[in-house]
Amino acid sequence: MSYRKLNADHLFTGQKFLSSDDVLVVDDKGTIEAIVPLAEAGEGLEKFEGILSPGFVNCHCHLELSHMKGMIPEKSGMSQFVLAVVQQRHLSEEAILKSINEAENEMLQNGIVAVGDICNNLITIRQKHQGNLYYHNFIEASGFVPSIAGQRFTRSVDFFNAFAQLYPLPVESNSIVPHAPYSVSPELFERILSFPGNHIMTMHNQEAVAEEELFLRKEGDFLQMYKEMNIDISFFKATGKSSLQAALPYFKKNQKLLLVHNVTTNENDISYLRHLHHSPDIYFCLCVNANLYIGNGLPDIPLLANSGFPLVIGTDSLASNKQLHILDELKTIQENFPSIQLGDLLQWATLNGAQALELDKLFGSFEKGKSPGVIHIANIYDRRITGSTTVERII
Repeated sequence: MSYRKLNADHLFTGQKFLSSDDVLVVDDKGTIEAIVPLAEAGEGLEKFEGILSPGFVNCHCHLELSHMKGMIPEKSGMSQFVLAVVQQRHLSEEAILKSINEAENEMLQNGIVAVGDICNNLITIRQKHQGNLYYHNFIEASGFVPSIAGQRFTRSVDFFNAFAQLYPLPVESNSIVPHAPYSVSPELFERILSFPGNHIMTMHNQEAVAEEELFLRKEGDFLQMYKEMNIDISFFKATGKSSLQAALPYFKKNQKLLLVHNVTTNENDISYLRHLHHSPDIYFCLCVNANLYIGNGLPDIPLLANSGFPLVIGTDSLASNKQLHILDELKTIQENFPSIQLGDLLQWATLNGAQALELDKLFGSFEKGKSPGVIHIANIYDRRITGSTTVERII
């Protein structure tokens, strides 16, 4: 068996930085063999300027919406964005499949090795069957009107079974998940969260002020959105709570929950999570470029980073982003929150993401026996990501 010996200014292991005195040894299948001192590495070194890191983990994507790139105007607001996705997502199967293939290639080239992907249909199965990336498929269920809970859940179970049968990975690679508090009835929440083996969960959380206005006072832009979608919400009563606090009691203690977006998540919500006795295992997923594209603003990332709950990174979809590029997400975070350290950003994008999707036995860190991919991050200045920072996939 042959080995590659990779050396850089810094090795980021997934948790910490090592120096140029360390060499990463990888076999010809991409499996980590060891990290050895430079003095013991011998000949045949491949040297890189910058950082060598494990591959990125994209914890939130909608691959099935890749054909919608550029279709929805930027900063249209949350309610108009949701309406546009519902009304404009239908194109020919050929066009959608072509866009899916191109989007996956983009993720591969940009150093992504694993994806938490939202699925509302079966259109991505053919691409995923090729095994180019590892996917955890989040089969998304929605339906705010209680009377349709059974119908919507049955549909999601059918999709779940199709992915389990056709997608060449274990059933554990699939979950049925709620879309968001404003689109899932209590009856549907109960069916989703009681589905056997439904362990790794995700939910769009507190993505816009309008979501909070709905739950606190039954006011705001979402009322017009329901009207335009011909959804009668006369049954719904304001909870006087944030949408997160209204939804969290449905989840179970033995479940893992990736909360995505978190734009309006505040100190009261954090305190609520800390003191909820049956709280699931929480991760906060950031999709900052999508937040800016839709016009919702950015979450309070320092607050989330200091909450005690791990952070992970997602790209969202090409309907709400110009690219599926984890490095560009990190650039936006660094630009807007300069106090955040490079090591934290990279851990969110690698090991934390792998742990959130329960893939850390394979991905996320440079440890013997893992195959996390190797990426080269160049043009890092003073341990900071800048606009000129680039990423290249090495393995």
